[in-house]
Amino acid sequence: MDNDKLAAYQTLYECLMTVAKLLAPFAPFFADQLYKDLGGALDSVHLDKFPKFNAALVNKDLEERMDIAQRITTVVLSLRKKEGIAVKQPLQTLMIPPVDNAQREAIETVKDIFLQEVNVKDVKFVEGAGILVKKVKCNFRTMGKKFGKDMKAVAAAVAEMTQEQIAELETNGKLQLGSYEILAEDVEIISEDIPGWLVGNDGNLTVALDITLTDELRAEGMARTLVNRIQNIRKKSGLEITDHIHVCIEPNEASTKAVEAFGDYIARQVLADSLKLEANDGQEVEFDEFKLNIQITKS
Repeated sequence: MDNDKLAAYQTLYECLMTVAKLLAPFAPFFADQLYKDLGGALDSVHLDKFPKFNAALVNKDLEERMDIAQRITTVVLSLRKKEGIAVKQPLQTLMIPPVDNAQREAIETVKDIFLQEVNVKDVKFVEGAGILVKKVKCNFRTMGKKFGKDMKAVAAAVAEMTQEQIAELETNGKLQLGSYEILAEDVEIISEDIPGWLVGNDGNLTVALDITLTDELRAEGMARTLVNRIQNIRKKSGLEITDHIHVCIEPNEASTKAVEAFGDYIARQVLADSLKLEANDGQEVEFDEFKLNIQITKS
């Protein structure tokens, strides 16, 4: 084994050993087994020393990028919940107006992560205000103490802010309006929904979600739901997750198009050696608006 591979294996070993120690307070039995499998020096991970914090190992850039991915995911899942669109249902596009190039580059590096989490196919960037219209609402509780008798004039000035001024406030964290300095934490920046889209905010991050459902997206969403139902039947039937099966699905107007368009995907996901559309006396399965029979047999 060459030195590079040896170093890589050593690094992996050290990472796994650290994970075992970090997990010990939360998953004591799993952590102990992992520690023993790795050849820990003591009888138990709980007898070993807890890892010490090493600031030199902290990757702040990675943390910031993952924070953005988490924030986008949270906003989009919230928008889905608001509209009642299940995560199994694929959607086409997210639209994000980055406040600066740094934010855009950070989003680009983690887009595969959050797109998979929220089940959206693509993300597009719009420059400047784009088609997203934002408004600013004063936090009178904090701003009232700050501006006192001038609060009425400040509120009027804030209400007249242009989209460019709002963008500057988001980017710089502050904005000079005449003789008044407005800080980002003094106000709430909200975005108006646009036809066919839902818009959400988290600080200086704005996300617009295209909620238009095409026939193809609906079919793909139904295919994912069918996979879920078939796997549930597999589990109840006592079959192993690795067992290959034959699947027979009762024809239904709401699901047949999904099977015809995404049959190969369904078969791969459930390890089906055959997938047929025909009447059967299998298990009756409920969907949101209909029921149908699905029969599976071990290959």
